Amino acid sequence: MRLALPKGRLQQDTASLLERGGVGVEGYDGSARTYRLTSSAFPDLKCRIFQERDIPVQVAIGNYNLGVCGRDWVEELMARYPSEDLMVLRDLDYGRCELYAAASSRASVSSVGEINRKFDRVRIVSEYPNLAEAFAMKQRFKRFSILPICGAGEAYPPESADLAVIAATSPDYFDRHDLVPLERIVTSRACVIANRRGLSQSDHSRLLTCLQPADPCPAEEWILPVRHRRVKQGSAKQKEAVRLALPDGHLSITCAGFLDRAGVKLDGYGGRDATRRPTIDIPGTSVKVIRPQDMPLQVANDSFDLAITGEDWLLDHLYRFPTSPVEKILTLGFGAVRLVVVGSADFPAKCAGDLRELARKGTLPLLRVASEYVNIADRYVLDNHLARCKIIPTWGASEAFIPDDADLLIENTETGETLKRHNLKIIDTILQSSACLIGRRGILSHGTKKRVAGQVVEILKQGLQ
Repeated sequence: MRLALPKGRLQQDTASLLERGGVGVEGYDGSARTYRLTSSAFPDLKCRIFQERDIPVQVAIGNYNLGVCGRDWVEELMARYPSEDLMVLRDLDYGRCELYAAASSRASVSSVGEINRKFDRVRIVSEYPNLAEAFAMKQRFKRFSILPICGAGEAYPPESADLAVIAATSPDYFDRHDLVPLERIVTSRACVIANRRGLSQSDHSRLLTCLQPADPCPAEEWILPVRHRRVKQGSAKQKEAVRLALPDGHLSITCAGFLDRAGVKLDGYGGRDATRRPTIDIPGTSVKVIRPQDMPLQVANDSFDLAITGEDWLLDHLYRFPTSPVEKILTLGFGAVRLVVVGSADFPAKCAGDLRELARKGTLPLLRVASEYVNIADRYVLDNHLARCKIIPTWGASEAFIPDDADLLIENTETGETLKRHNLKIIDTILQSSACLIGRRGILSHGTKKRVAGQVVEILKQGLQ
């Protein structure tokens, strides 16, 4: 039996579910130093920890018999790839979130109908692009575009999107992010999912008995705060400001330190008072905080003029869009990582030459490569003539895929210690990456924003000294 368990938001409650049911998965509460766990109560049970979004895919294709994840990610997968093999067995009593289509309170709209009447093309940003597209089709929007992102959807409306299809984990979420919820799309809780064929081929009844909610799922409705729309729009001066994107997550700590060394004063970036819209003391500049993975595409789409991201994410973008208008302006030096090719400790290759030789001899009928960097992985496979390969997109926690579900990873690492802890070895290094400033081609040489953009670049150069 194989069970896929979620990392992140649902992990602690899922650990309590396993403990309450007597499954005996030691270390899943966060003390584990591996993504591969076993059960004392079920000796034949293999547990793997994945990012929640990957779990429905792994169960649908039959790599795992059972999984625990949010129903929102099940619905997202099924909206585009309906599968008779993926089934929801039961909802659990935790992990509630509400998936809504929401607009900025500054957009002067209070209903989906107004959106349809007001905009010739509706821009929809979401981590859930399949559900967002299904929603737009249901609403019969005249024209729409879906902007897929990795997260931080609340930061985009109204300047970079008209709607965000976004998951709220509490009733005050929209109020905190200055959004107006327009229509609910999905009510989600953690759920137990299964592969239908896997259930029919073996008996999982004893394990499923352990995966029961402690209490019936509460049915109460959220009472969302009433927000009054703001009719006043941003001034022309604000609209002409240079739009700078800063990274969230672990890169935000080192980025904040770099900006401090450069003499930049930010209010609301990092710390307990962090916001998606910090203020900056560079006149004519506005700031938003988003995922670094999303920055190259968002700069290319003209949602931002400048952004601080990783060279690895810029390269992945340029491999997919070679004619993209995005270019690197400055190498900033912090947040250094290596992008490496990784295999299990006993994988029969020590270098790229060994991989090519394995491919030439046909030793591996199908080489499975898992990565968040899908385009870099695809280029690496082509450049090294690794025929008969399958690229497996992931959303993090990629170490869990080896060796059962992938042969190789293309992953970033700072020291390599995490890889060693998961019994993995580095086979090849693709590039050395650090943070960089990117921008749209020509931003410093022409247009109304060149003076302020040039000033931002000169200020950031102070942090390099």
